[in-house]
Amino acid sequence: MSAPFSWIRPEPWGVHVVPADCWIDPGRAVDRALVTHGHADHARGGHGETFATPETLAIMALRYRTGIADDSGEIPTKAVPVEYGETIRLAGGVDATYIPAGHVLGSAQILLEHAGERVVITGDYKRRADPTCAPFKVTPCDIFITEATFGLPVFSHPPIADEMDKLLGALCDAPDGSVLVGAYALGKAQRVIAELRAAGHTAPIYLHGAMEKMCRLYEDHGVDLGELRLVSDHEKDTMRGSIIVAPPSALNDRWSRRVPDPITAMASGWMRVRGRARQRGVELPLIISDHADWGELTRTIDEVDPQEVWVTHGREAALLRWCELGQRKARALALVGREEEDE
Repeated sequence: MSAPFSWIRPEPWGVHVVPADCWIDPGRAVDRALVTHGHADHARGGHGETFATPETLAIMALRYRTGIADDSGEIPTKAVPVEYGETIRLAGGVDATYIPAGHVLGSAQILLEHAGERVVITGDYKRRADPTCAPFKVTPCDIFITEATFGLPVFSHPPIADEMDKLLGALCDAPDGSVLVGAYALGKAQRVIAELRAAGHTAPIYLHGAMEKMCRLYEDHGVDLGELRLVSDHEKDTMRGSIIVAPPSALNDRWSRRVPDPITAMASGWMRVRGRARQRGVELPLIISDHADWGELTRTIDEVDPQEVWVTHGREAALLRWCELGQRKARALALVGREEEDE
């Protein structure tokens, strides 16, 4: 008889599901990949087969040209859609079920079941309500493989309604200017826009051109973002008194000269660290994260109640110590290529 959980093997560039010969979020091209979500440190092109939610496959097609025919007419990657709650049978008697992770549109945890053992790989996740994606679902298991991006007690994300109040207050204080919000192009930008709408902001929101296609993809999947306009289609003065959303890299770029007298804002969990805000020249830090904070990470582990916790990336040491104090077995996985991004 094989040792317990010997069928799931962490390697530096991904988690290998041995009986099925497939990989979870591999950092290089493989024959068979199970992908949790569309961010570049988890998804990429070049796989023989990619299993993911329909939304993630659409994001990957947009960002990485996966599942799209090349000049020869060949489709380099076979895209296999898996709906939330759907269980697929892989080779070697492994069952995989995709479960909402609450991170971004289409993000999923993957429950793997084999030989009576259950392993959940979260990818990235959060526990806060988000109008742009399905909410995280607690799934009991034997081994829980969790991220720890904000795995320090200092990270406690405020209610997003408070951050929207700050943003709308800044806009009210600058009727002849604008508020330029830096937000990651996949997930964060759409969440900020959707939360502004939920807060009652019905005016047009202006976009950097790099944001348009992903916002339209979200709309195609049922996420209402209200009226969106491109900065490039409008004169500077017409944008006074408006909110403008752009990639973080554009905040101090020449492109920002198109924006009327902007207050520079940034939406990120890292805005909790004042030094990061100062380093980026951010006047209005908005602490808005698509990852679980310390309280959410520890609460989730308690609720899942696994035999063992594996930590994939982030601030592993503190979470490992917390597990140790709670008499939970835990280990860190040295996966390469997991990035902080402009969270």
